[in-house]
Amino acid sequence: MPNTLFFGARKQEAPFSLYRKETQMDQGKLERILKKMEERNLSQMIITDPPAIFYLTGKWIHPGERMLALYINTKGDKHLFVNRMLPQERDLGVEITYFDDTEDPVAILSEFIEKDKPMGIDKTWPARFLLRLQELKAGSSFVNGSVIVDKVRQIKDKHEQELMIQSSLVNDKVMEELVPYVVKGLTEKELNAVTRDLYKKHGCSGVSFDPITAYGHGAADPHHVTDDTKGKKGDCVILDIGGVLNDYISDMTRTVFIGEVSERHKEIYQIVRDANLRGIAMAKPGNRMCDVDLACRNYIEEKGYGKYFTHRTGHSAGIEDHEVGDVSSVNEEIIEVGQCFSVEPGIYIPEENIGVRVEDLVIITEDGCHVLNHYTKDLLIVKEDGSIVKGE
Repeated sequence: MPNTLFFGARKQEAPFSLYRKETQMDQGKLERILKKMEERNLSQMIITDPPAIFYLTGKWIHPGERMLALYINTKGDKHLFVNRMLPQERDLGVEITYFDDTEDPVAILSEFIEKDKPMGIDKTWPARFLLRLQELKAGSSFVNGSVIVDKVRQIKDKHEQELMIQSSLVNDKVMEELVPYVVKGLTEKELNAVTRDLYKKHGCSGVSFDPITAYGHGAADPHHVTDDTKGKKGDCVILDIGGVLNDYISDMTRTVFIGEVSERHKEIYQIVRDANLRGIAMAKPGNRMCDVDLACRNYIEEKGYGKYFTHRTGHSAGIEDHEVGDVSSVNEEIIEVGQCFSVEPGIYIPEENIGVRVEDLVIITEDGCHVLNHYTKDLLIVKEDGSIVKGE
């Protein structure tokens, strides 16, 4: 597909050297977490979610059913507890205690805890570990500590922003190569497989979520699960895709049409695209997350399609595709510089086999936002021979 189908100028790719695995704990991120802990009068916390531990250490550790825990406190103590079957071969900048399957890991962890003070607990920690910690009275009370880590993770530092930009540049390329496949007679499952192969081709370690490659009636279901349906002339096709590059995700949705497009589809497409642009215009520091949602939602309601916009407008993104901080009508959180989230309004009318969604990721800047996706949002019709024309 010619580069003219990109929305605006193609950005220069960031050099691969932007990605550097941390050899030790990221002190800047840790200090931000400790500062938030002090603001909340919380002196100690257990972090157990693997993405959160990766965020701090630069190392993915997948413990399965075994305990994994990073204990930190505002005195500067930090201690990682890992099963012996997961030896860490490099210095993570934190003292490590190993345990084996015959030991009680929670009891070992409890010896490092200040038992007369509140304990922050990770939202993902299995109940069997938390209940054992409570049984050992390892903390005067137990509170959700994840709100602190999640809040810090919402604000991407410069390095993280560059990784998000790089990941989205690859997503542009994958979308460009994927669109012509919608007329090749593939089932949704086969189109899904092509999507995965394209990410692998472009150096991604995987997809950031199961790609949504939906024709017609499937496109009218916002989170349709791919099946054996094949596209036909006149169908809308939703392509909601993203990959993982250097541990940071991308996410974009475009809706294209096979062979021809009806006037009804044109009308709905234009409304959704304009709603997306209105939402992006509200994505700036000082506004609220709900302001972005309402900019999209109110416009779609004004056009008479409010009941067909059935989901929130977006979600935060970074190491994970869906991170804490949703773009919804009830989230009054103030938008800050460094946040990254999606703007993805849609209209879905199952009885007419119509589904249209347009999604971009944005990073909040001092004076607005930087849109990470550059693939065109013009209405595109994919012809039988794979050529692409813009709808009128």
